Amino acid sequence: MIVINETYVKILQTAYRLFAEHGIDKTSLSMIAKEVGISKPAIYYHFPSKDVLIDVLFEEIKMEIDFSKSFSIQDYMKDNFEAKLLADGYRMIEEQWHDDYFPRVMNEYMIRGSRNELKYVHRLHEVIEGFANGFEELLTHGAKLGIISGERITAKAHMLTMVIDNIGNCMLIGLKFNYKEIWEEAVKVCLRAKDK
Repeated sequence: MIVINETYVKILQTAYRLFAEHGIDKTSLSMIAKEVGISKPAIYYHFPSKDVLIDVLFEEIKMEIDFSKSFSIQDYMKDNFEAKLLADGYRMIEEQWHDDYFPRVMNEYMIRGSRNELKYVHRLHEVIEGFANGFEELLTHGAKLGIISGERITAKAHMLTMVIDNIGNCMLIGLKFNYKEIWEEAVKVCLRAKDK
């Protein structure tokens, strides 16, 4: 049985930072233990192996970036739909902007996925598909409210997903784009009253 306590949380937080700073492959359990202030064998009390720690951290990240944590569909009404979609996207961008580690850690997991580590390919797909499905549900809700046209909802949802995902990728490589304006343009395109 894994006991979730302060040390468990500190191991995950330290692994998150060190994976971002050094990469997953170059971060050892000894490095993590030293930073946490425990012995390497003490880590095994919480995580039987480095692979388990890597997996648990990814699942924690997935829970934190779940679509519903950033975009709560039930809070979207006819009178606030556009403003709320903009604000929720801005908040997500701000969170990414202020967490230097997030894009780097996600890049580490994408590298693992690109090496055909299928569990990470599937998990990364789940994250992206969660956003695509969430935006589709949100835009369908907007169409029912009469905010947007009901045509091409899936394409619009995919566009919003790609924009929000690629903003993080651009931040990772240090591009100084105006991400809020990019998000605003994507939202305005999706929310046009009528498709041509």
